[in-house]
Amino acid sequence: MSVLYTTFGALDASRVGMILPHEHIFVDLRTLDAPGHGQARIDNVLALMVPQLARARSLGVSVLVECTPEGVGRRVDLVKAVSLAAGLPVVVATGIYREPWVPDWARTAPEDILQGWMLGELEVGIGQTGVRAGFIKVSAGDEGLTEIEKKILRAAGRAGAASGAAIGSHTIRGRVVHDQLDILERCGFDPHRFISIHAQAEADFSLNLEVARRGAWISYDGIGWGDDDDRTIRRILDLLDAGFGDQILLSMDRGWYDPAHPGGENIQPYDYLSEIFLPKLRAAGADPGTIHALTVDNPFRAFSR
Repeated sequence: MSVLYTTFGALDASRVGMILPHEHIFVDLRTLDAPGHGQARIDNVLALMVPQLARARSLGVSVLVECTPEGVGRRVDLVKAVSLAAGLPVVVATGIYREPWVPDWARTAPEDILQGWMLGELEVGIGQTGVRAGFIKVSAGDEGLTEIEKKILRAAGRAGAASGAAIGSHTIRGRVVHDQLDILERCGFDPHRFISIHAQAEADFSLNLEVARRGAWISYDGIGWGDDDDRTIRRILDLLDAGFGDQILLSMDRGWYDPAHPGGENIQPYDYLSEIFLPKLRAAGADPGTIHALTVDNPFRAFSR
C-alpha cells in the first residue's frame, strides 16, 4: 500500500484529500554565512505560521508539502511544531539545494555518504524529530549543473531508486531538466518519479511537453505570484489535451517564515489556489473530476511510496 510520510506519520489515500504539493513554512534564502541563518524563536514561528496552515485546512487542504531542503534553512523541528499545532499534516524533504547554498559538509562528502544520509532520513527519520522525509529535493541553476550539484543529484538518484521516493528539483530551464533526467536514469532512477518544479517558469512550453513525454511530473507551482493565470490555465489545458493530465501538479510556492524578516512582512497565505485559481480553471472548462485528479489524486501518487 502506498503512503505519504508526514509529520503525522504514514497516511494512506483514504485519509488524504486535497494536497498542496509545493509550499514552504520556514525558509532562509540568505547565504549560509549570514548571521542567524536558519535561526528563529519557536513562539514567533508558531504565532505567524499556525494561522496560515489553519486557514489552508479550513479551505479543504488535507496535506501540505514543505519543499525546503538543506542549505536554505531547513528546520524540520519548527515545521513539525507548526504542523501539530495547526492540525495539518506536512510532508518534509531530504536533499540539498544548489550552489552557493550547498553546506560545507556536503561539498566535501563522498557521493555514497550523501546517498546514505538521504536514505537514513527517508527510511528512519530526520535528526531527533521522529519525522521521516517524504521525498528528495534538489536544485540546479539556469546555466546547468555544477560538479557538486551533479554529485548531489547522483546521490539523490540512487537514494530515490533504493527507497522509491520521488525527487523534486527546483529547475527553471527545461534543457537543464533533460540533463538531470539523463543523469538520474544512469543511476537507475525512474523518470516517472521526477518532479519538474517551477515548470511554469520555462518560457518554451514545448520543453514542458518534452519533459512530460519522458514521464516526469510537470509542477505548475507559482500560481498566485503574478498576473499570469490565463497563461498557466492554457498550459494546463494543453497538457490535458496532449494526454498528460495524470502528470500535472498545482501549487503556489507560498508561505513562509523568513528569519531575515521575523515580523512576517513577506508571508503569503495558502489560499489563492482554492479561492481564485481553481474557479478560473473550472470556468475555462475543467470538469470536477479533472480538478479532483489535479489536486488530490496526482499529488498523492507523486509523493507517496
